[in-house]
Amino acid sequence: MRQPTVDYRKLRLSNLASPQYRHLLLLGGWLAYFALYFITENLIPYESCHQVHCALDDAIPFCEVFVLPYVGWYLLVAGSLLYLLLYDVPNFRRLSIYIMITQAGAMLVYALWPNIQLLRPDPLPRENFFTWIIGIIYSFDTPTGVLPSLHAGYSIAILSVFLHRKQTPLWWKLLLAFLVLLIIAATFFVKQHSVLDALAALPLCLVGEALIYWFHVLK
Repeated sequence: MRQPTVDYRKLRLSNLASPQYRHLLLLGGWLAYFALYFITENLIPYESCHQVHCALDDAIPFCEVFVLPYVGWYLLVAGSLLYLLLYDVPNFRRLSIYIMITQAGAMLVYALWPNIQLLRPDPLPRENFFTWIIGIIYSFDTPTGVLPSLHAGYSIAILSVFLHRKQTPLWWKLLLAFLVLLIIAATFFVKQHSVLDALAALPLCLVGEALIYWFHVLK
């Protein structure tokens, strides 16, 4: 089995801020994310939200099987961070900062321009395993705070980091690009996002791209 580039067996609270382990402090950004997620999801009333919708949303049918790539996004995010944490710390830092940029930008939009999508079918048109999963997702993930889409933003961030990474083989870059497109499409087909939500994620990703790869904020 391939050995990690950092020996985490020696990690202690006392040496967490040492040069060897301080990249782990970036994981603390997730605490801020969950706190802000709770605030934007639960404390902003529906009547304060602006509806996000475009004509293309109506042309995209509800298709429950796309819930598989939709939930696969969680595995993609966690797996990418874990892989880089173990085997490529510099790119772990880049991905973490990239995600923080998209997250901060999205939360700022949610706070200044609360938004909501009203695309979910009610009731769900069929009863099967996939709609059961979608029902669970609908129950804990409100239709507010959708523009820009973090499903799209995080996915593009992951794709960018691995495309820039010289050690990544071409076949994996191509496969990852396909998976990212599938995940973004899935947000439309399970009616979790408007097409506009994904488009709105692009400027945030452009900021991340510029700061990390053009201006090299991480030396």
